[in-house]
Amino acid sequence: MNRAIQELVVENHGEDTWDIILRKSSVNVDYFISAEPYEDAITFKLAKATSEEIGVSLEQTLVALGEWWVIKTTSKNYPGLMSSGGENLKDFLLNLPNFHNRIMLMYPKLTPPEFKISNITSNSIHLHYFSKREGLQEFVRGLLLGIGKLYNSPIDVDLLQTRLDGSSHEIFKVSW
Repeated sequence: MNRAIQELVVENHGEDTWDIILRKSSVNVDYFISAEPYEDAITFKLAKATSEEIGVSLEQTLVALGEWWVIKTTSKNYPGLMSSGGENLKDFLLNLPNFHNRIMLMYPKLTPPEFKISNITSNSIHLHYFSKREGLQEFVRGLLLGIGKLYNSPIDVDLLQTRLDGSSHEIFKVSW
């Protein structure tokens, strides 16, 4: 994710802005390796400094990063993995619980989230998001919006339940 933040900032705001963000965040890493896990504190420092530098909320930054992750990072670096998710948005969402099992085979050091689905209708699904990592629900919203764009399917993503309100996990209603 840290490398994706860097790529997002550099492409949209330039190297100078990225250098300012690194200084503001006090993150002393010259190059992020995409397959290596980093502490969440580094990611949040970078996301917070990015939001401050470009003048948007942290939530907006996380959503933008989630979309970037799907459209630019994952689709570019792992096209076979992405195309194996399904031929349309609904299929991809139905296959999402199994998607991270494949990622764990590729990157055993990573601790991916777990997804479950419920309330499946012809134009919506409830996506249950379980993770040891807190504070990333807006990143997940961005991922879902990015998946919608990937399949040229406009979607709405509503957060129905969150750990911030004392629930055990997040539930998103994804409608198309």
